[in-house]
Amino acid sequence: MSWNELAQRASRASHDLVGWIFWDPQAIKNYAGLGVPDGLGYYAASRFGPLAGAGNEVVAASGYSINPTFLGMALDLCRQHTSFKDALAARNAAVVPGLAAIDPALPDRLALLVQPLWDAADQLHHGARTLFAAHRAQPRPGPDQPALSAWLAVNCLREWRGDTHWALCAAADLGPTEVGLLHDAMVTGYEAEWIARSRGADDAAIEIGWARLTAKGLANQKSLTDAGRQFRQELEDQTDQLCGQMWQLLGKENTLELCALAEPHHQAFLDRIDATAGPQWMPAVRD
Repeated sequence: MSWNELAQRASRASHDLVGWIFWDPQAIKNYAGLGVPDGLGYYAASRFGPLAGAGNEVVAASGYSINPTFLGMALDLCRQHTSFKDALAARNAAVVPGLAAIDPALPDRLALLVQPLWDAADQLHHGARTLFAAHRAQPRPGPDQPALSAWLAVNCLREWRGDTHWALCAAADLGPTEVGLLHDAMVTGYEAEWIARSRGADDAAIEIGWARLTAKGLANQKSLTDAGRQFRQELEDQTDQLCGQMWQLLGKENTLELCALAEPHHQAFLDRIDATAGPQWMPAVRD
């Protein structure tokens, strides 16, 4: 198995192990308990909180396919009612119970990888990977919480991949809406424009996105061309190629173990997202 192929598997495994937390009812309840009405904006506060000190514009640039107005609203709500430190603690309190609900053995098995996972994260080049760097700089749990610590390391690796993918998209001169429109072509059963609209693109932004893709020869009459689909696949392939180094640092044996932890539970993680967020959210974990 090549490192590119293993990177594809491991990336899916990291998405499975982490993605469910963004809509976890207990995590949102914990966040609401800090005084945030209905836990509104939990996703943004928990994911982008480590970078929020740099300002809303920097956060919007780091996850630039998401509507900056939504991100700013969510971050400002957190600032108004609590702190980003407490928001992360609210999320973290839900991690191990959530993993155990999928499989009671999962936290203990993941905990065995805590040191190699952090060793890999600590060796990764952080250049232009701001969200990864912000998460990696957060205080780490002590030895009495190895499962949570290992999960946070997986989250760092996942964000390194995300930052890498965003850098490729930005280098290709893809605007925020173009990113979503192109991503729709990568997943089965999605209506055109769903991903872009789910990230806050309105009709005007959609029109601009299609116009830009059409000017590049990647779309025609609000549909991706073969060249557009090929271009998007090449972006994914480039991401996997660059991310091979991440899993090489973890080592083949440990990477395969991480895959073995998550892969038998892929459908269970997916069902959890379907039940808590909806059947199309977290497209990165879908076929």
